Amino acid sequence: MSSLLEVSNLNLRFQLHDGVAHILRDISLKIERAERVAIVGESGCGKSLTVRAILGLIRQKRARLQGSIRLEGTELMSLKPRAWRAVRGSRLSMVFQDPMTALNPVFTIKDQLVEVILRGGGAGSRKAARALARDLLEQVAVADPDRVLHAYPFQLSGGLAQRVLISMALANRPDVVLADEPGSALDVTVQEQTLQLMRDLTNEAGAAVLLITHNLGVVREFAHRVYVMYAGTIVEEAAVETLFSNPIHPYTRALLEAVPRLSGDGLPRPIDGIVPDYLAAPAGCRFSPRCAWAQPDCGNPPPTIDLGGGQRVACVLAEAGKSPQERTP
Repeated sequence: MSSLLEVSNLNLRFQLHDGVAHILRDISLKIERAERVAIVGESGCGKSLTVRAILGLIRQKRARLQGSIRLEGTELMSLKPRAWRAVRGSRLSMVFQDPMTALNPVFTIKDQLVEVILRGGGAGSRKAARALARDLLEQVAVADPDRVLHAYPFQLSGGLAQRVLISMALANRPDVVLADEPGSALDVTVQEQTLQLMRDLTNEAGAAVLLITHNLGVVREFAHRVYVMYAGTIVEEAAVETLFSNPIHPYTRALLEAVPRLSGDGLPRPIDGIVPDYLAAPAGCRFSPRCAWAQPDCGNPPPTIDLGGGQRVACVLAEAGKSPQERTP
């Protein structure tokens, strides 16, 4: 039985003036119904591009996208624009990072919500769509929905605008909600409220969530499973509890060690080096130039090793049954 959403061997290249940049390399992931999955990694590692590819939003002339993206067995990569419009916003929806740039500044919230509902088939008439728009704002705990409906985006606070985006994403009861750093442009308290709201509403709707974030604390609180991405590659996949208790890939371990702690000296350990240039990315493991465990074999594409329990690691050092402590450099 296939997964709800399954991405297989996704590759993305851009033709630039200086050459070809191979951004995404063999990205494979899957999401089951009602599951919350996170992709975590540094800024610039390709997380947002992965989501844009899943939504069919990479249309640049100099981009070449290869691989497979299947939604309940239907191949999305081959869809025509009209067929995409029937999927995007109804079966797949998006919560963007910055609500103030995601909302159109020259239309009221009501105009934008009604348009989303009508395009996604959530209501049969404009009158019914207006009534549903009000109900949606009430569902996301907007205290004064009538005022918000008649407001323009610039008249709303960041937290309120983010709630509007969540209501838009859930308006047509999608199968999968893609969330790109929701609330990261807001203060910590509002961000926590935003994630709690998304968790509650997607649970009620039975929707799956693919969360893009660089915040490991958010991952631990929100997700069931997590993919760790580095420089356009998936280096580790595991259940959240497993990832935090038994990280295997050197990059995963480095990410966790870079988080400040309340115990001990509390100081984070920075990761030495920088993310590689995509125009000249390493042919093998892309983390190897920064890795303290690097070996000659790291110059070849690393194998993906299944360690059992849903944990998979793309590393020559990830031998089954060997603990991370046994690989201290």
